[in-house]
Amino acid sequence: MPTALPHVAWIGLGVMGSPMSEHLIKAGYPVTGHTLEAHKLDRLAAAGGTPAASVAEAVRGADVIVTMLPADPQVEAVALGADGVLAHARPGALLIDMSTVAPRTSVALAEAAAAGGKGVRVLDAPVSGGEAGAVEGALSVMVGGTAADFAAAKPLLGTFGTTVARCGGHGAGQTVKAANQLIVAVTLQACAEAVVLLEKSGVDLATALDVLGGGLAGSAVLSRKRRNFLTREYAPGFRVDLHHKDMGIVTDAARAVGAALPLGSAAATLMASARARGDGGLDHSALLRGVELLSGTAS
Repeated sequence: MPTALPHVAWIGLGVMGSPMSEHLIKAGYPVTGHTLEAHKLDRLAAAGGTPAASVAEAVRGADVIVTMLPADPQVEAVALGADGVLAHARPGALLIDMSTVAPRTSVALAEAAAAGGKGVRVLDAPVSGGEAGAVEGALSVMVGGTAADFAAAKPLLGTFGTTVARCGGHGAGQTVKAANQLIVAVTLQACAEAVVLLEKSGVDLATALDVLGGGLAGSAVLSRKRRNFLTREYAPGFRVDLHHKDMGIVTDAARAVGAALPLGSAAATLMASARARGDGGLDHSALLRGVELLSGTAS
């Protein structure tokens, strides 16, 4: 007889968490979810999941607990609080934090779980691919933790991830995610500058982006954000506010190991500038608006 799939508690049903949890449901996993937005709980129920009124209710009896939350304070509160995950998880449960947080936060969470006496295991498993990747089930998942826990989690992570890899011990997944966010920010800024250069030079932008995408300059950033650059529409797939937060993680992680990030520092400043001028709720491709402003072409 086949072994029953583990019962999953999913905490955080936002832009990424909702479609990711739905992939689990479609794959046959029983999912109980909790979030602060009632309509997201309704969406979970419509997809076949079970809504829970609290974190404690969601995690009670779960084999695997997934958290997908905005930032370090929320992860710490949900995982470590009196009504949180570690307080109510069953002995031996596997906690997979898929939020993007500082590597030190992931290490501290693993240490707290180990000290709790319940044998709760922890993986940090942030993702890359944005809302489109979550909806398509085509995320890249970078994992930190033990090899045994990764092996146990890999089938579950594979329901929404096409690239799922263990990068090292606790915090390693978050370090790789920081590197990812560094590359994406710098690439977005370079694409934005190229767009302004092309347009001010009188070149047809759509044709130029097609040519660039077919050569060495091609990237997932250029292909996924092509429409944004052409239309100047910035409906958030990944908000400037969140990338600004992530660049703080990048800066902190680099300082901790003594890594110099000349381009990364500039990208972090430009992301902060976008947020300061009111673009925090827009897609991070709205870095183009800053280049247009500096170039005198902002509308």
